[in-house]
Amino acid sequence: LKIRANAETVIDARTARRFGAEGIGLSRTEHMFFEADRIGAMRRVIMAEDEAGRRAGLAELLPIQREDFTQIFRIMKGLPVTIRLLDPPLHEFLPKTEAEFAEMARLTGRDVAAIRHRVLALHETNPMLGHRGCRLGITYPEIYEMQVTAIFEAAVAVVKHMDEAVEPEIMVPLIATKREFDILKAMIDRIGREIMAREGAAVPYLVGTMIELPRAALLAGEIAKTAEFFSFGTNDLTQTVFGLSRDDAAPFVGTYQRLGIFEHDPFITLDVTGVGELVRIAAERGRAARQNLKLGICGEHGGDPASIAFCDEIGLDYVSCSPYRVPIARLAAAQAVLPSGSGSGTA
Repeated sequence: LKIRANAETVIDARTARRFGAEGIGLSRTEHMFFEADRIGAMRRVIMAEDEAGRRAGLAELLPIQREDFTQIFRIMKGLPVTIRLLDPPLHEFLPKTEAEFAEMARLTGRDVAAIRHRVLALHETNPMLGHRGCRLGITYPEIYEMQVTAIFEAAVAVVKHMDEAVEPEIMVPLIATKREFDILKAMIDRIGREIMAREGAAVPYLVGTMIELPRAALLAGEIAKTAEFFSFGTNDLTQTVFGLSRDDAAPFVGTYQRLGIFEHDPFITLDVTGVGELVRIAAERGRAARQNLKLGICGEHGGDPASIAFCDEIGLDYVSCSPYRVPIARLAAAQAVLPSGSGSGTA
């Protein structure tokens, strides 16, 4: 069982390497957009009235994302880097304070009332299950096109001009149907072919998906016919299996544990009988369809010793956790392979 790290900044990637991570299991690209020099461009994309306006804002973000990926690929030196395409709903990037509204009005040339109207239009009652993940990539394909272009241009530049190996793994989030994945994989493969042909350089890459909805887990055999890897997003999978919001569970999870309803907090230690069973089913069905399917998890459970032992038991290839939890995860993974299951009791 290999240990990767969740990382989307140069500091994260260097920390992960220092602690012995064997790759990046989750690079959350949306975190790159929240930095001060990028959030304005991202907000212009969201405020645009049409595709042309969105593409103008995305053109500003392309070189920034390309440089981010170039640096991460160089730091990881040929180790796998799993990059998740944009996942959160667009309203998360929009202003919330009066000062932010005023700044956005200045940047976009729009009045504050128009910006408030746009924010209200994007508001969702239940954004976790709303217009996010692959649904954004399908309705606004230009967003994913920019990100995929940045990934391939960075990978080709590292291979061609810096003579270093790269291993990008492009991950589509929140898949519920095979058709969603197939539409976006076709776009990813097309952009990859075009850039590699233009630059005269070949880059090995994989395209896979997060399994974070029960439907995707049950249909894993179908999805694996075209997906080359699965990464189990156990945070969202736990939420959708239990019907329980991670952000709203704190007031009663302690009571549930005290009464024996929950043995553990399911957002810290994987619920192996429910959520874990779906992971097991998806792993078995996925590998029945694609024998060499790469399997990992990238939720908070990737740093929990008991959850790591379960991942080893069902034959996952890796877990991914915070860079600072990599040493704990490495110890837990080593203990998990010892005889008599001695790993989960002492870590």
